[in-house]
Amino acid sequence: MTEGGLIEGLKIDVLRLHETWMELVFPRQRTAVHQVLGKWKPRTRGDTIKYRIWSVIGVPLVALLYPFLLVGFAVRFNARRFNTATTRLGVVGVVILTALIWGGLTALARVRLDFDGFLAVGAASAVAVVSAGLAAIFTRIGGRGTTVVLGYPFAMNAVFLPPVVAALYDPTLTGVLERSESLAIFLLDNLLYVYDINEYLRTNFSLEGIGVVLMWVGIATPLGWFLGLVVTLADLIRPRSNGGDGGDG
Repeated sequence: MTEGGLIEGLKIDVLRLHETWMELVFPRQRTAVHQVLGKWKPRTRGDTIKYRIWSVIGVPLVALLYPFLLVGFAVRFNARRFNTATTRLGVVGVVILTALIWGGLTALARVRLDFDGFLAVGAASAVAVVSAGLAAIFTRIGGRGTTVVLGYPFAMNAVFLPPVVAALYDPTLTGVLERSESLAIFLLDNLLYVYDINEYLRTNFSLEGIGVVLMWVGIATPLGWFLGLVVTLADLIRPRSNGGDGGDG
């Protein structure tokens, strides 16, 4: 894509994002959707004032949402590959492929780790394989809501869980645990301070063993929701049939 084409595409996306904001209150704002009826315009002075105020309010919100829209385009692009692979392999094929990948990690754990570490990695890999199968099922047969609420979180847990458990037992991966601790402190101090949630977690949980695993499950699940929402935003602003980089995601 040329620079001029890229800039034009950015302008179109920003315009559609703002039109979508306008359509929350005023009808027929997205001209690409309402080609027959045309774009609604205010006729009275009062409607014009409300229209302009709502438009101005939407400008900073569009600026805030646009980076998330770009993330949504990128995630949707890769989600399309996952959907294509899922279609070709089928749910059983996805489960087998995931089992081969994390089975390799489990075999490596048998060589490098003690027996307890091997069992822990094996259990995490089994959960990841089941999660990958569920993610494939929800993505293929579910609607948008099911995909966002269930499909993406299961996919994220299928990716995160086995490596985190392996890091708990492998002394060469202590950096993962150190970064997990730093991340936990950041989240507790900056995001989970409301209603003293951070104090409750500090009092009742310790960041070791299963605590680290639960922390990453707690991160992977909302991360999946976030990715599902930004893909939904991308589909809303640039439908797959128009964007050419589609995928159900």
